[in-house]
Amino acid sequence: MTAPSPRDRPWLMRTYAGHSSAAASNALYRRNLAKGQTGLSVAFDLPTQTGYDADHVLARGEVGRVGVPVGHLGDLRALFDQIPLEQTNTSMTINAPALWLLALYQVVAEEQGADITRLAGTTQNDIIKEYLSRGTYIFPPGPSVRLTTDLIAYTVSRMPRWNPVNVCSYHLQEAGATPVQEIAYALGTAVTLLDAVRDCGQLPASRLGDVVGRVSFFVNAGVRFVEEMCKLRAFARLWDSVTLERYGISDPKLRRFRYGVQVNSLGLTEAQPENNIQRIVLEMLAVTLSKNARARAVQLPAWNEALGLPRPQDQQWSLRIQQVLAYESDLLEYGDLFDGSPVVEAKTAELAAGAQAELAEVEAHGGMVAAVESGFIKSRLVAAHAARRARIESGADPVVGVNCFQATEPSPLLAGDGVASIEPVDPASEQEVLAGLAWWRQCRDGAAARAALDRLRFDAESADAARPGVNLMEATLACARAGVTTGEWSAALRAVFGEYRAPTGLSALPVTPAAASLEKVRAAVRKTAAELGAGRLRLLLGKPGLDGHSNGVEQIAVRARDAGFEVIYSGIRLTPAQIAAAATAEDVHCVGLSVLSGGHAELVPDVLRRLRDAGAGDIPVAVGGIIPPADAAALRAQGVAAVFTPADTHLTEIVGRLVGEIRRARDLPPWPAGQVRTMER
Repeated sequence: MTAPSPRDRPWLMRTYAGHSSAAASNALYRRNLAKGQTGLSVAFDLPTQTGYDADHVLARGEVGRVGVPVGHLGDLRALFDQIPLEQTNTSMTINAPALWLLALYQVVAEEQGADITRLAGTTQNDIIKEYLSRGTYIFPPGPSVRLTTDLIAYTVSRMPRWNPVNVCSYHLQEAGATPVQEIAYALGTAVTLLDAVRDCGQLPASRLGDVVGRVSFFVNAGVRFVEEMCKLRAFARLWDSVTLERYGISDPKLRRFRYGVQVNSLGLTEAQPENNIQRIVLEMLAVTLSKNARARAVQLPAWNEALGLPRPQDQQWSLRIQQVLAYESDLLEYGDLFDGSPVVEAKTAELAAGAQAELAEVEAHGGMVAAVESGFIKSRLVAAHAARRARIESGADPVVGVNCFQATEPSPLLAGDGVASIEPVDPASEQEVLAGLAWWRQCRDGAAARAALDRLRFDAESADAARPGVNLMEATLACARAGVTTGEWSAALRAVFGEYRAPTGLSALPVTPAAASLEKVRAAVRKTAAELGAGRLRLLLGKPGLDGHSNGVEQIAVRARDAGFEVIYSGIRLTPAQIAAAATAEDVHCVGLSVLSGGHAELVPDVLRRLRDAGAGDIPVAVGGIIPPADAAALRAQGVAAVFTPADTHLTEIVGRLVGEIRRARDLPPWPAGQVRTMER
């Protein structure tokens, strides 16, 4: 009988965390580290991710909601107070301002007395997927790739233990990508960045292997266990091939596919949320059981993320899931369990071949940047997500508790109305952050800050022409030390690079064939438009604030268009004033707002007030997002016609409800009774 081999070291164990303020997040980090967490994963709030200070108009209601606000060096000092950075592996989910946040991190580490060559961690720094999924881009693709390149070149030269880019397929799957698309688009992004670093002139050709060796990936793992496990094996196989054949990297250690993972949040359900626990465990197994494709770092969502912000005990539960597998089971004592399996080999080969074909299509469209700018990839993702939604609605893809096995007892994990089962964010914390920002600006050396920003603008303007090898990290470090704020750093570069609005990907999609339920809604749309004397019903969809997760609102837009609505949707990142002005200018019949960041309590009432002030208060407003029951009741009391949450999974029914709200607002009778449901008040 063969004896077990020596145990492997466990993967890095993290929880993705941060909220309210730097001080509150620091306390959470220190508690998690004391519980055995072996690395930090920093969640930044949306103003920080999109390069705005907390007092910017777009930041209202978003400060500290989905992560920690970092407006300046003082905030990062507070965030890592009593945490020795030279001994800590830190992952930062930051993209457009990644150069800025790493500069702040380096300065704080230096103040702690750390040797920056010993700093270990990761900046996500994958800007390309931001145009396709999360939406936290700032600048156009070209300058954004240049900033990514600068960070890669700097860290390879100065911070050899740092992973400067975490090519992120996680959010591609959340946006609807199939496993084949997830592999293809992630590899396409990696190739784009490696080509850019190779050609930028900042590193000698002999260092390209070091660059490849510092590229890591951040992937998603869904509930289809076998397929997801084979996806990671296919990823590893193709990465090895690309780095050997395209870049000539001969050292197999440098070609190793290194990845971290957060398992799928898209599949977490509000209905029967206790089912999310077994989903999370099964998804974790897909990225840990196969030794030859095992994750180097794992962070698990909490069971209640479809309900709101997880509490510390929920994050502890997710950490303990990892620890039980790593320390109590015998998994780490054996070699790869799947080598030689014909099933696994066949599926791996199928996924690899599909990804190569998909990547060839991207190359035919000019590569990743061109395919992003044209909307080609975005339209592919929206179409894939629409197909997934259709399979769930038809029952072809079973989701326990959602479209099958719906009979249920009350969830043992929910207390009362569920509000006590999530972590609240004190609205007063935003005012504290604003006060701290004002104090910081008042106390710093204003002349030094202005001089540092002047240098940053000069370097950004001249880098591509007279000084092709200039790296913006040095000017960014000077800004960090001079007390520049996040918004000021971004504004200086916005003045040089401009801003950008990514394609929505909706225009290229074909109309969905008429299922019976959709045809009923189409008839209701036609009848209602005729009764109102309108050619077509007009629906304005908007995303107020900084929430860039547009997957849900895009699917509503597709289904509403297929039902006969004229849909007006211009993308993400709008102010309440812009949304209200568009609603009145377009003379719409309904407004739909999507807010997943928790900012609904501030942003939605602002839209309602502005519509009333414009004399358009009779337009029904529907809201969708992660909205606790108490918040939903408060929104309805303020005039919101309908509230949709992750529990509302049938898109055609949602669109039907919108028709019902239009009819109710215009004093039309339900048409016909029972076929178009309206939201109960």
